[in-house]
Amino acid sequence: MSIKPPPVIARMLEGRVALEAAAVLAQLPMLRLRSPRGRGPVMVLPGFMMDDATTWLLRRFLDSLGYDVRGWGLGVNRGALARLVDALVSELRAWHTGCGATVQLVGWSRGGMVARELARRAPEAIGSVITMGTPIAGGPGASSIGGWALRSAGISPADATRMQLARESVPIKCPVHSIYSKSDGVVAWEASIDGHNRHAEHHEVMSSHAGMGSHPEIYVLLARILAKYC
Repeated sequence: MSIKPPPVIARMLEGRVALEAAAVLAQLPMLRLRSPRGRGPVMVLPGFMMDDATTWLLRRFLDSLGYDVRGWGLGVNRGALARLVDALVSELRAWHTGCGATVQLVGWSRGGMVARELARRAPEAIGSVITMGTPIAGGPGASSIGGWALRSAGISPADATRMQLARESVPIKCPVHSIYSKSDGVVAWEASIDGHNRHAEHHEVMSSHAGMGSHPEIYVLLARILAKYC
């Protein structure tokens, strides 16, 4: 399916990320009061060319609700997707075995792609997958930074599309939630619609792509989703 990248106006609106971050900082005490508490392991995976520092505030919020939260610990999210998945599978299985509970994965943008693959590779260890602005359909052309991501991974557009189709041909067994914004300036919102897993649930928010890791509406939504499984 051919999906065009976000329009120019949506890309220009990505600058509102600073306002979104300021809003979540101002509202953190109230967000904690509004959000259900939970327990159990949660891993948060950053987006393309981002690292654990960019998910620090989100992880601290989830930690304050009672979850055992970790970053992914792999530095900057770049390079071949398969390499990143291989590097995390053993850790997730060991975490699952050690705590006796399945791990909930929260993946931002390309981090969500990694999370979806981990759910396929280690289904016994993963309790749910929640993605934020993650491209699931449409190939690299559905993102305004698709070309940059391909160069980072060292693959062609045709190969990327073929690999995406091959991955998505394998169903994900655990619950799947896709959070998307129609004003996303990086990933076309249509690309975040999961047409491969009938049990997938979709949640629309009003957020920039860059602000999904620091947005009040998303923080409350994540807490409510996670509370279902922990």
